[in-house]
Amino acid sequence: MKRRKFIRAGGLLGLGAILPSNRALGSGRTEASWEAGSDLSAHIGKIGIDGSAFDLKHEPITKVRVAVVGVGNRGTSLINMLEWLVKEGHAEITALSDVNGEKISRAMEQVAGFQKTKPAIFTGSLNAWEAACSPDIADLLLICTPWEWHTSMSLHGMRAGLHVASEVPIAYTVNDSLELVLTAEKMKRHCIMLENCCYNEEELWILNMIEEGVFGTLTHAECAYLHDLRVMMLDPTYYEDRWRLKHHLQRDGNLYTTHGLGPVCMYFDILRGDTLTHLVSMSSKEAGLSEAMAADGDEAIRAMASGVACGDVNTTLLKTAQGRSIMLQFDTHSGRPYSRLNKVIGSGAAHYGYPSKLYVDHGPSWSHHWLDDAETAEMRDRYAHPLWTRLSEQVAQNRSGHGGMDFVMMYRLIRCLNLGESLDLNVYDGALWSLVGALSEQSVTDGSARVDIPDLTGGRWKEARRHPVSREL
Repeated sequence: MKRRKFIRAGGLLGLGAILPSNRALGSGRTEASWEAGSDLSAHIGKIGIDGSAFDLKHEPITKVRVAVVGVGNRGTSLINMLEWLVKEGHAEITALSDVNGEKISRAMEQVAGFQKTKPAIFTGSLNAWEAACSPDIADLLLICTPWEWHTSMSLHGMRAGLHVASEVPIAYTVNDSLELVLTAEKMKRHCIMLENCCYNEEELWILNMIEEGVFGTLTHAECAYLHDLRVMMLDPTYYEDRWRLKHHLQRDGNLYTTHGLGPVCMYFDILRGDTLTHLVSMSSKEAGLSEAMAADGDEAIRAMASGVACGDVNTTLLKTAQGRSIMLQFDTHSGRPYSRLNKVIGSGAAHYGYPSKLYVDHGPSWSHHWLDDAETAEMRDRYAHPLWTRLSEQVAQNRSGHGGMDFVMMYRLIRCLNLGESLDLNVYDGALWSLVGALSEQSVTDGSARVDIPDLTGGRWKEARRHPVSREL
């Protein structure tokens, strides 16, 4: 769309009301395209000058004080996941912030159901949340807001002396990812992107089989976020004022990389012995979202139906330094069952997700059959991840959080802070997985050209190590 036309339409929808005035969404390109030899290269060279945040540890925090910013759908869900941790004395919700007063009231009632102390409230303006970012109030800033705020809130929280946990994606420009890394290194604060799929039972089971040698040498993976979100994107109450729709009107690429890519990066030891080196990305023709908009009962929505920028299916191919390949897909426009694909290929086994199917190569028998239900169940029992097994009782009580993975994610975050341990996922993980989205947009804009992926670790990725999620705390 022409900028003037988009601003007019955005006014009709009220989209601009909740967006920071100092941020603008991309228009097909990242804020600063990554090119070797560009000014950005000099900034990449600053990584590590203030020390690495890779294995960052802090003094133990007996009871983690949590400031929750954004108490809509996701914020209230994560508040539920904190209930057990609050009751056990591991955490306390000390602040709530949102621009919507009604949501604040609902969240206060929610917290009152399991916590005796009342959180402080920060509302009334777009920047009211900043006052919650005080070491006198909180130890951890939990960010559950629209995407536009994730980077700026994370940076502000770290600079104020807080640890930060942000919903996905934590960034969607190259500069965002770089600034997060440099700030975490300088401020010596944890900065984690809350990728819950890394804590799902199936993904942890596969990771454990990989670590136990079942898959042999890993060669290829396919992952995705395939989720029909058309109804939710057009509903002004689900994503308040339809903020998520705005991205699809202005951007084309993989806008939501991490649910599929995060677990695969764990499988492939990305940043722990291997890294992503380059990508190419291609988007299909757009049809699903615009046709839904054209049939909508809202005149303003129908008027914008011809302005959808994001193709229905984006496919991004990635290569790793160790020679592995990854196919990553994104589709929230098409009517189809939910899937993250979760396909992993090795010299000894293969797994295809949705539904989960496992093949184990027994050598010269040349079997072409998936394991049957009984054989698969035996493998699930034998290689169940110890983390999931240890938390089975608590998971059973908290399955409303995406089958339990939200609880496991929040449990690990809070307990690491309690014990003064480094986190399972660090700022480099979140910055890299988000960076892939920004670079996919650049590749699409440049006719599916190859785009090199800069090293955000200062070379630390070369140190082979077992993934920290497998540690027993």
